[in-house]
Amino acid sequence: MKFEELIRRRRMTRAFTPEPVESAVVDRMVDAARRGPSAGNTASIEFLVLEGVEQTARYWDTTLPVEQRSMFPWPELLHAHVLIVPWVDPAAYVRRYDEPDKTSTGLGASTHAWSVPYWFVDGGAAAMTLLLAAENEGLGALLFGLFDHEDAVRITFGVPMGLRALGAIAIGHRAPDRPSQSAGRTRRPLEKIVHRGRW
Repeated sequence: MKFEELIRRRRMTRAFTPEPVESAVVDRMVDAARRGPSAGNTASIEFLVLEGVEQTARYWDTTLPVEQRSMFPWPELLHAHVLIVPWVDPAAYVRRYDEPDKTSTGLGASTHAWSVPYWFVDGGAAAMTLLLAAENEGLGALLFGLFDHEDAVRITFGVPMGLRALGAIAIGHRAPDRPSQSAGRTRRPLEKIVHRGRW
């Protein structure tokens, strides 16, 4: 598939079949995602990969209790065979920028020295690569937030303190889906968002 077609075809998928995704396919997607840009080549991104009913059920039991599921608007989301939670380590960026080749930036002082938290920028690039890799494999994917469940997911799956979750990415074979309410919003035309030479 050509890159432009891949970009245009990618959509958030909220309904999946229970059909399995081969572990080798999951490995290819994660391998692609880890190759994204990283400030100072800090490369702090790590992935919690949950495959199959038993592992993904632990995630849903942690974030969406059974008694709340009847009100959940996307029940087929819970059929996704794979859930991947990318985690970043802000402290790794501070340590990296305290090394001799980066100390002049002042960013090795603390996370507060960073006007832009590049751990989230780099993590976002990895997440987008994962979404595109899923599309390239002929699979559906959905990036969604953990919000107030981040610590519960950390505890359930033994994620070390200090790491921050970017959200979760559900991946699997698409089922018939209905678009979200946001899907009807049109993208602004190119001439409205490109400012050549000045704003």
